[in-house]
Amino acid sequence: MLAVSTGYDLRAKLDSQGYYDDFEVDRVAAVETNPKAKQSDLVAAIAPVADRLLKRYGAAQQERIDALAREDEPAAQAAKDKQDALVLFKGDMGAYLRLYAFLSQIFDYGNTDIEKRYLFYKRLIPLLEFGRERETVDLSKLVLTHHSLRDKGRQRLNLSEGETPKLPPIDATGSGALQDKEKALLDEIIAKVNGLFEGELTDGDQLVYVNGVIKGKLLEDELLIDQAMNNTKEQFSNSPDLAQSLLNAIMDALDAHNSMSSQALNSSKVRDGIRDTLLGPGQLYEMLRKQGENRRGAQR
Repeated sequence: MLAVSTGYDLRAKLDSQGYYDDFEVDRVAAVETNPKAKQSDLVAAIAPVADRLLKRYGAAQQERIDALAREDEPAAQAAKDKQDALVLFKGDMGAYLRLYAFLSQIFDYGNTDIEKRYLFYKRLIPLLEFGRERETVDLSKLVLTHHSLRDKGRQRLNLSEGETPKLPPIDATGSGALQDKEKALLDEIIAKVNGLFEGELTDGDQLVYVNGVIKGKLLEDELLIDQAMNNTKEQFSNSPDLAQSLLNAIMDALDAHNSMSSQALNSSKVRDGIRDTLLGPGQLYEMLRKQGENRRGAQR
């Protein structure tokens, strides 16, 4: 299944960035899986990583400001590239979590390095508030909830025919079993993307690509969140920024999903099909609005 290969490719991409090492991943996972661990243990494990990355982003931000002040465009662009790389890194971690949540309901991850990274990324992402740096890491979102690595078994997942078996949750904060409404939406997504792409692609491949990877990247787009909050769905669907963000998301996914991304880049019909699927059963607009409302509530 292409989605499984994608998971390993995404893990390799994240590891290769050099933003963390295996020791830091293992340390966080050890805290999460130790029932005797304390909140202070989690803080000690993950805060230094977040602090290092936030400072790296802040340094690049200052480099760009200084470069623009002296009208040094190459240096300013180099600094912006450093910032963009960190933002993309955070987005890729989010994509990994969504892919893991989907695939862990089908496959038994005997290689616990996969699950260790899930635990590590889940803790790191909320702390990386790029552009909102403080002198110290904001640890208000860091609350220890113990996790256990265990064999949950595996089930065949058939979303296109017959009855779909309910799947076991990842953990108390995981994705849970698919409900009837969610299954109906997944069935509708599969029906809409069926025939959109060419080649030997399974329903699962297309579902993960459109409703997981692409939608995940769009859900992290601050501009789209603002537009969803301040426009009707019809206005949002016609936004040129949505079309551009969709194109950017496809290009970001090119390495891990070469076949489908290449087809989408070369065909406006495929891009329109992805957009319509996400705006329909994919509920992109509704989810963007929900994220915006949650952020407004958190700022009050």
